[in-house]
Amino acid sequence: MKMTRRELLKTSAAFSAFNIIPAKVLWGAETPSNTLARAIIGCGCISGSSNHLPFKGSRLLGVADPFECRVRAKVAWAAQNGFGKIKAYRDFLEILDDKDVDIVHICTPPHWHGCMSVMAANAGKDIWCEKPMTRTVGEGIRVREVVNAKKRMFRINTGFRTGEFGTFYSFGTTVKPIRQIVESGILGDGPIRCVFGVGQGFSWKFGWSGTINSRPEPIPDGFDYDMWLGPAPWKPYNAHRVGTSFRSYWDYDSGGLGDMAQHYLDPLQYLLCKDDTSPVRIDYTGPKQHPEAVGRFDRFVLTYADGTEVFLDGDESLKDEPLLRGSNGTCVYKAKPKTSVPRIVLANGTELDAAKFLAECKEPAPMETDFIQCCKTRRKYGLNEDNGFRSCTMFNLAIVAWRLGRGFDFDPVALHAVDDPAADRFLFQSMREPWASEFLKG
Repeated sequence: MKMTRRELLKTSAAFSAFNIIPAKVLWGAETPSNTLARAIIGCGCISGSSNHLPFKGSRLLGVADPFECRVRAKVAWAAQNGFGKIKAYRDFLEILDDKDVDIVHICTPPHWHGCMSVMAANAGKDIWCEKPMTRTVGEGIRVREVVNAKKRMFRINTGFRTGEFGTFYSFGTTVKPIRQIVESGILGDGPIRCVFGVGQGFSWKFGWSGTINSRPEPIPDGFDYDMWLGPAPWKPYNAHRVGTSFRSYWDYDSGGLGDMAQHYLDPLQYLLCKDDTSPVRIDYTGPKQHPEAVGRFDRFVLTYADGTEVFLDGDESLKDEPLLRGSNGTCVYKAKPKTSVPRIVLANGTELDAAKFLAECKEPAPMETDFIQCCKTRRKYGLNEDNGFRSCTMFNLAIVAWRLGRGFDFDPVALHAVDDPAADRFLFQSMREPWASEFLKG
């Protein structure tokens, strides 16, 4: 009888199980930091960040990547840096089949995030996923649905909302005082105008630009290109599509916006108290995009039902604007050099003593900030599949307008474009088999 790939993997895992020493045996069942074990999917640059391979809050069992050379390099790195001998998994399916793995870190290009998150949840794993959470709104809906149904713990790897990542880029402060300002009511009781761009301390990294009509090249030895593509459309191999420049192509990401937007916009969603909704109107200004390669944008405007507007400033025409402008004209600007407090300027031009003002403000509600502890207690991490879905939806909506070259309306309850089939085709994109079927399981 012919065995399927998955059956073959399970049989192989059973034979190799004797070579794997469970974390509880190796490290001691009562050692709090090692009662959970994790594995890394994807061995590119981001896997080396402090929250993935070097993280010491749980036991590292092994790594997988379509590039054999990357796997060998990470196994060697682990041995040299105190993690012992870790396993070189043949692919991520072996990780999902390994009963000793409690947490999977998804450090792949974004076109894999949605499918792998669903598959990991179905396999009973908790999930530490790189940003962006998903490439499309449809993928985000499915991830949220399955993670909740399977009662898995989920974290997106950006920590500005929780304070874990410290200062909010070049804005000069953490997110907490900005949230306090909004909650205080000093900005008025109407809609807020928000501007994100280099003038406010946030760069969109327009250096990511794809190559049009790239020539097919030989697939390198030791590289499983079909596995790297996974759910993405099949295209001939070209090195520019799979190196760090993969962000330059719509099939896998969306340039600097896909790279940075969840870092920027998740804290914005939080400080605006918009965790349970999404914009109802998305407008786009800028050049027409190539269907394959990502370009640049001039401006997006995301408008909520209450009139709050979020401007994503790409051409720097709004560089002198404050981050927040309240309905009463009060503004919030980034901190002055050598300070760590946002500036608060009233409509009449008077600048408040922000430190004194904040000292009298109510503290934001607490949130869980230790993901490993969340996996033990089963309490949701501060940035999870629910609020993370909404912040990911913010820029995934912008991406749709970008690719359409025009604006559209969105229903934040039904989670569909309003009377706009062309927009919905970008919101809900298909996957290659067999990954499309895996994505729909559970």
